[in-house]
Amino acid sequence: MRHSNHNRKFGREKNQRNALMKSLMLSLIKHGKMTTTDAKARELRPAIEKLVTRAKVNTVANKRLVLARMYNSKIATKMLFDEIAPRYIERKGGYTRITKIAPRKSDSSKMAVIEFV
Repeated sequence: MRHSNHNRKFGREKNQRNALMKSLMLSLIKHGKMTTTDAKARELRPAIEKLVTRAKVNTVANKRLVLARMYNSKIATKMLFDEIAPRYIERKGGYTRITKIAPRKSDSSKMAVIEFV
């Protein structure tokens, strides 16, 4: 039974889903804004917000934890701690915004833009 198991599967196996989330997280941190499907944006939002909340407190433990969650991407971790997190020191949460856009022409899937506020 799948009671209280609300993760989206995206038609992929576990390793493929993890790789997808990794690439989405790294792209959002690198570019600050990206266009993806609505379901992927909604799945990405909590993961990114937890990392930004963790990065607001600049300690060695937090750096190591974020580095592990960012799949050992030192560049993305440095950007998160040095550029992104300092913008949100006074903010309690809600660091990202999801805006719906027109459906994709090829398969009419719902599209959205996710960006840092």
